[in-house]
Amino acid sequence: MNWTLKKAEKKDSIRINELFIEMLQTIYNTDQVDGYSEGDLDRFFDGRDEWVCVAIDDDNIIAFLSIEVHHEDIEYIYLDDLSVTKQYRNKGIGTELIQMAEDYAKEINIHEICLHVEKSNSGAFRLYERLGYEIYEDQGSRYLMLKTMECQFGK
Repeated sequence: MNWTLKKAEKKDSIRINELFIEMLQTIYNTDQVDGYSEGDLDRFFDGRDEWVCVAIDDDNIIAFLSIEVHHEDIEYIYLDDLSVTKQYRNKGIGTELIQMAEDYAKEINIHEICLHVEKSNSGAFRLYERLGYEIYEDQGSRYLMLKTMECQFGK
């Protein structure tokens, strides 16, 4: 398996939605889940700071990570959705996608990256902990996790 990472294009939306549904089915252990609503992904393809990174193997999208940039009182990146199709899990793809987001944070000099993880998703929780994310807040059924990045300009 020789996957590559790239910035997703609008034409990738259908496959990204399929992977999103697969992720929800795995987390909630049911087939009764809804994908993205029409237009939900459009903001990732409008040329602004938000984007989706995909992993591709043999011209097939096998994983994705959506990356949101927030310019609020504290600038931060939010990792919204991460999904790796079942047969490609535990091969380092999720790690590579997150590292690409972290590299992007460094490029744009943002120090904070956060994400949510369902408490029931122990595999994802272990991945995020291994990559240096710490529980910032217990939100009932899920955790808000945070990682502070070292940036090139030492802001």
